[in-house]
Amino acid sequence: MALKATIYKAQLQIADMDRHLYADHAVTIARHPSETDERMMVRLLAFALNVASDEKAGQLEFAKDLWDVDEAALWHKDYTDALLHWIDVGQPDDKRLMRAAGRSARVSVYSHASSTPVWWKGLETKITRADNISVWQIEAEPSQALARLTERSMQLQLTIQDGNIWIGNAKDTVEITPQRLR
Repeated sequence: MALKATIYKAQLQIADMDRHLYADHAVTIARHPSETDERMMVRLLAFALNVASDEKAGQLEFAKDLWDVDEAALWHKDYTDALLHWIDVGQPDDKRLMRAAGRSARVSVYSHASSTPVWWKGLETKITRADNISVWQIEAEPSQALARLTERSMQLQLTIQDGNIWIGNAKDTVEITPQRLR
């Protein structure tokens, strides 16, 4: 018998001063049995960093990347089903990123492992011809602290200012400063 996804719900209060976005989002996340709390929370963070201020051009959605290799962790599709933004979490290989770059107007990667510098060194020269890919590194320590905020039902506040992110619940707050690698 196959294991099923575990459902998590999050109420996000986002105050993104860099993008002048102030919004509340009720989010449901299906966590694959092989996914860690850390990766799931980085997906949630990627959602908060990329959600649009309105839905005129479609909406950002959680996709099924761990179930289906042809899907992203998150993606933003317009109402014609055209792919506007492909978002991966982790350390995808160059073939996956180049395929995504051909399918989407924009590709973003959020890597959160301590091995990110090694992965990036091996990948950097292989994706040079795709100018629509941006890569972000989230340091391992804040990423692991983010995982400790995980609950089946979460109330999270996110404040984003000058590239710094504070994400917290009623008990703890984590500061994250993603570094742009590309």
